[in-house]
Amino acid sequence: MPSAFQFQCHFVLIFLAASKGETRYLEVRDASEDEPFLLLSEDLKRELSAGQIYRRSLRCIDMLSIEGQFTFTADQPQLHCATFFIGEPEELITIDYDFVNIDCQGGDFLKVFDGWILKGEKFPSSLDHPLPTSQRYVDFCESGNIQRSIRSSQNVAMIFFRIHQPGNGFTVTVKKNTNLFPCNVISQTPSGRFTMVIPHQHRNCSFSIIYPVVIKISDLTLGHLNGLFLKKPSAGCAGVGDFVELLGGTGLDPSKMFPLADLCHSFHGSAQMKIGCDNTVLRMVSSGKHINRVTFEYQQLDLQETENRKENSIEEFCFPSI
Repeated sequence: MPSAFQFQCHFVLIFLAASKGETRYLEVRDASEDEPFLLLSEDLKRELSAGQIYRRSLRCIDMLSIEGQFTFTADQPQLHCATFFIGEPEELITIDYDFVNIDCQGGDFLKVFDGWILKGEKFPSSLDHPLPTSQRYVDFCESGNIQRSIRSSQNVAMIFFRIHQPGNGFTVTVKKNTNLFPCNVISQTPSGRFTMVIPHQHRNCSFSIIYPVVIKISDLTLGHLNGLFLKKPSAGCAGVGDFVELLGGTGLDPSKMFPLADLCHSFHGSAQMKIGCDNTVLRMVSSGKHINRVTFEYQQLDLQETENRKENSIEEFCFPSI
């Protein structure tokens, strides 16, 4: 059975995991609809002529993966609400406040978080984000008109809000911007291919796939020669300034996940691993001395295989196998 983490994340992503060639966008219907979720095809984007803006209302818990203007109006007190935003790996998200009518003095709030947070776990982790956690929150009730436009540092962002008075609410416009060197990414799909490049920057970058997967690394350039090392207490890439690690776990925060393998040296070929965890992360640590680059592809593990392994034991940890 899926874990609570998988259920939460899959509810958030709501099967944005469409196979290649099919739709990659998911939206939520208006509250009057019986079916809560609707996959939007590319036809919608084609139908919106140049200059047109896609508009719809928001639910208390919602997910957006398309640009447009979105409005929330409370029909009753709404005390625990959030909207999750996700783009393509190479996109940043900009959230503009168009209209806000909330009672800050009465306990309402409207906050943007730079990343995602679920049950206290953050993506990107505090180790991988350029800002301290306190600066990743932008509170409208504190900033007001001072900061009405917020841009994310990666392809995900979210807003938290609480509104007590029916009729109050807000309107935001969501836009996408190109990110030339994507760093921290949550994948919309359970399969795909990606190349991560860190050009002479001292930073850590994580690519998160919220599914059990087979991951295959086909090219790794670290500036310094061949090796894939299964993680052991006395082994790993400690002391090496630039490396890639594979992580697995049941939460969202890469810093709280279990290290499964280290790749310390450049290679051209193929290194493959099956990871049966709820969440799989490829994380690159870069000293800034080199141009580091990794190309990998991933595909969701067969459900029957993961269920059979979990019936026995998951302590292998999430059965990594080369």
